[in-house]
Amino acid sequence: MAKKNQSILTKNSLNFLEQYINNAAPTGFESEGQKIWLNYIRPFVDEHIVDTYGTVVGVINPKAEFKVVIEAHADEISWFVNYITNDGFIYLKRNGGSDHQIAPSKRVNIHTDKGIVKAVFGWPAIHVRDAAKEETPTLKNIFLDCGCTSKEEVEKLGIHVGCVITYEDEFMVLNNRYYVGRALDNRIGGFMIAEVARLLHENKIKLPFGLYITNSVQEEVGLRGAEMITQRIKPNVAIVTDVTHDTQTPMMNKITSGDIHCGKGPSLTVGPAVQNNLLKLIIEAANKNKIPFQRAAVSRATGTDTDAFAYSIGGVASALISLPLRYMHTTVEAVHKEDVENVIRLIYESLRVIKNGHNFNYLK
Repeated sequence: MAKKNQSILTKNSLNFLEQYINNAAPTGFESEGQKIWLNYIRPFVDEHIVDTYGTVVGVINPKAEFKVVIEAHADEISWFVNYITNDGFIYLKRNGGSDHQIAPSKRVNIHTDKGIVKAVFGWPAIHVRDAAKEETPTLKNIFLDCGCTSKEEVEKLGIHVGCVITYEDEFMVLNNRYYVGRALDNRIGGFMIAEVARLLHENKIKLPFGLYITNSVQEEVGLRGAEMITQRIKPNVAIVTDVTHDTQTPMMNKITSGDIHCGKGPSLTVGPAVQNNLLKLIIEAANKNKIPFQRAAVSRATGTDTDAFAYSIGGVASALISLPLRYMHTTVEAVHKEDVENVIRLIYESLRVIKNGHNFNYLK
C-alpha cells in the first residue's frame, strides 16, 4: 500500500476509470461495461465467473471453502422507448430511477441494432410558456426529438419500442477534487473493488479464504443481480460498496438524510441488514489504519445489494461501506477523490484481518 498522503491510484487505474464511466451499461444491457471491467481485473484474479444475466465475478483462491465477497453494482439508470408519435417524437418509460426533472435539453444516445442514434430531450422555449401556468417536466410530457418528421423515418433509423436510451455526458475532474460524470452510481464502486484486487495482487497478499470480487447487474431495478449471484457463490461474508447522499449541498435535509460530507471518508451504515460483528471489524480496521469514516443509520432496508446478500441462503454476514456522492441519478454525479481512495483502503485493510473460517457469532 502507498503511504498515507501518497495516492494509491496509478495512471492506468485512472485511464480505466474514465473509460469505464464513459461507457454505457444500462440496467439489463450491462455487457459492454462488464467486458471492460473484466479485462481490467483479469490479471489480478485466478479465474472468473459470468452468470446468466451478466454479473461478473473475479475469484482469488477459488478452491477455498470459506468465501468472502466484495461487491458493487454495474448497471446505470436509463430510459426505454415506449411510444413513437406519427410525427416522429418519442415518449419514454424509466429503466430504474431516472429523473424526469433533469431531462429537458439533455443530449442522449439511443442504442439500436444499427448503432447509436443521437437525440435530444426537447422542451418549449421560455418565450412561449405561460409563467402563470408553468408546466414542470413529468413522464407525461418529456419527449425525445431525433430530427425526424414521421414514425416511419424514426423506425428506419432502427429505433423501436424497447430501445434503451442513455445520457451523453462524460467523465470530468472538478477543481482537481471531484470525479464527475453520469453512472458513478455505482460504476465507481466497480472501480474501487477492482482497485482492491489490483492492490492485493501487486502487494502479493495471500488471503486465507476465497475472495469473490463481484460486479452485479440489475441493482437499479431491485437488487436482482445480487440475489442471483449469492445463490451461485454461497458466501460466508459480504462487504458491499455503493454510493450514499452527501448532504452538504443546498436543498438537502440533514434531519431526514443524515449529516454526510464528501471528503470526510467512507460512510459506514448501521441497520438490520448489517451484521454488527462484521461492522465492528471494519471500524477497527479503519481506526488501526487511520482511515477516516462517517456513520449513517437506516431504519429498515439499506436500499443496496447489502440487503440481497444479508438475507440470502440462511443469512450472510454483510456490511455496507458507502461512498458519499452529490447529485445522485443526475448526469453530474460527483465524488471526492480522497473518499474514493479511502474506500479502497478500508476494504483492503478489512480483508486483511478476516481469517479463514471467521466466526461472526452474533452473541459474541
